[in-house]
Amino acid sequence: MSDIIQLLPDHVANQIAAGEVVQRPASVVKELLENAIDAKATHIKLIIKEAGKTLIQVIDDGVGMSVTDARLSFERHATSKIKTAEDLFQLNTKGFRGEALASIAAIAHVELKTKQEKDEVGTEIKIEGSEVVSQEVCVTPKGTSISVKNLFYNIPARRNFLKSNTVELRHIIDEFHRVAMVHADIKFDMYHNGSEVFNLPVSNHRQRIVQIFGGKTNEKLVPIDEETDLVSITGFVAKPEYAKRTRGEQFFFVNDRFIKSAYLNHGVNSAFEGLLKEKTHPSYFIYLTVDPTSIDINIHPTKTEIKFDDEHALYAMLRSTIKHSLGQFNVAPVLDFNRDASMDTPYEYKSKMVQTPTIEVDRSFNPFKEDPKDSNGSSTKSYTNFKKESTGSWENLYAGLDTTEIPSKPTESDFSTVQFESTEVTGSLFEGNTNTDLEHNTTYQLRRKYIVTTIKSGMVIINQHRAHQRILYEEVLKNITMASAVSQQLLFPLKLSFSKQEVTLLKTVQEQLENTGFVFEDISGEEATISGIPTVITESEVSMLLEKLISDIEHEVPDTGFSLTDLLARSISGSIAVRTGADLAKEQQQHIVNSLFACTEPTISPDNKPTFITLTVDDIDKKF
Repeated sequence: MSDIIQLLPDHVANQIAAGEVVQRPASVVKELLENAIDAKATHIKLIIKEAGKTLIQVIDDGVGMSVTDARLSFERHATSKIKTAEDLFQLNTKGFRGEALASIAAIAHVELKTKQEKDEVGTEIKIEGSEVVSQEVCVTPKGTSISVKNLFYNIPARRNFLKSNTVELRHIIDEFHRVAMVHADIKFDMYHNGSEVFNLPVSNHRQRIVQIFGGKTNEKLVPIDEETDLVSITGFVAKPEYAKRTRGEQFFFVNDRFIKSAYLNHGVNSAFEGLLKEKTHPSYFIYLTVDPTSIDINIHPTKTEIKFDDEHALYAMLRSTIKHSLGQFNVAPVLDFNRDASMDTPYEYKSKMVQTPTIEVDRSFNPFKEDPKDSNGSSTKSYTNFKKESTGSWENLYAGLDTTEIPSKPTESDFSTVQFESTEVTGSLFEGNTNTDLEHNTTYQLRRKYIVTTIKSGMVIINQHRAHQRILYEEVLKNITMASAVSQQLLFPLKLSFSKQEVTLLKTVQEQLENTGFVFEDISGEEATISGIPTVITESEVSMLLEKLISDIEHEVPDTGFSLTDLLARSISGSIAVRTGADLAKEQQQHIVNSLFACTEPTISPDNKPTFITLTVDDIDKKF
């Protein structure tokens, strides 16, 4: 039998490696930004076209590369960061695998221009699909400029799996945030399709967070700071009243590297225990500094997961640090034995002697005795004697009233012409039910989650949240398509703050939102002014609804107008539908039952989940 195992060609091996390193354009952005930071850049510019599918360009003013280094940087496992296996556990840089540029070059057209400060001219290299097309001398400023064009041009299957431009741009911005928030000492610029998205000057961590997420973020932040032998914890958490329905603003950084950790996230949530509304999540920006030898960051291809030597101690420290900060800044009650400056003696009272208060008691006072009078007829008591005022002039209260206008006592004949309005039942909910049956049809709420009602063949158990979601979904969808929604005007316009990216997304769905009943006075900068809202929601729900809507659009924007309308209706109905645990009155229960079976598709929710089940008498009999 002939041999069947063979070595893969380099270009095939590079494409396989690219599958781990490059999942989408955001992966390329992450690798290139981290290389620029490792090159000690002070100004980094990111240029994107068509959400990275056409062009990703990163320009930095770092140390640059020599001719040899520029050529070797595209070889597999070529890196300047590590030399021995022990270096993997003492990493102080971003990149270290030596696979990033080789993987990117295997699936795109790459152009590299680089120059060191001491050199007079730089080097330009062009690579297409791992093959070097040209290498020549060029004139370029100090630093490195690398352009990645036509991503996945030679792997059409991977390119077809990319999402819409809005979703891919959202992922790129997320990676940009994760890098920019850590390195506040570096100036960052970002452009998409020729327009400026971010312009972040050199600042500190708090200013950088405010620059990214909007000016209103500053008043939400509570600083945390703790220094121990195991870990140094700094950063900010948002006040509980600003908790969000989504997890968008949750960031952990370990040694200036963004990570995801469900365990540490649980520690933060436990610190906020009792302070958050149901189904809301706290925002936090936490920077951890630990000994590099106590962590292993080489356990995941994207390097977003880290293994700690002592996770339990880290969890406890993080939780106690956040609880202490929330109490210290009067966000939450706390028992603190440290001196509080607000409890100090005021300045003007420091030099005064403390005087013991005196208590005076009238020992002769008897509440059951009348006041003794002295010779002058006045009371000898020092206390005030309350007496009822004279009501001798009560007739003056009725001066000017004409008694002839007072109606006489009504007689029974006065009500002979009064008619009472009644609503006539014109139809039945289920076939076979008469009007008499409906009058006796009673609904019950089970566990504040299900509505139970009877039908001729047995009983129906309705999921109240899904049913209400289906009712609202069809109502919102009808309003959007027919532009027939009714708005309720607000007495005072509602001003909501968003980031620049969220405002841009809001503008894309402004017309559809106005068809549902929203009235926007202005959407610009980082603020949206709303003067009217749909009748199905309350003013307090507007902020939560729009926040959830923006999150849904960011993560699953469809490409067609009809699908966007469907997404809008699903998001709005899901946000304002009655929740599990809500106590419903009999009228509300009956309204949901009647409205559900008046829908065009009452059997499933907008998320394709069943809204109700039926139990026939035969099904019940089988249980016995």
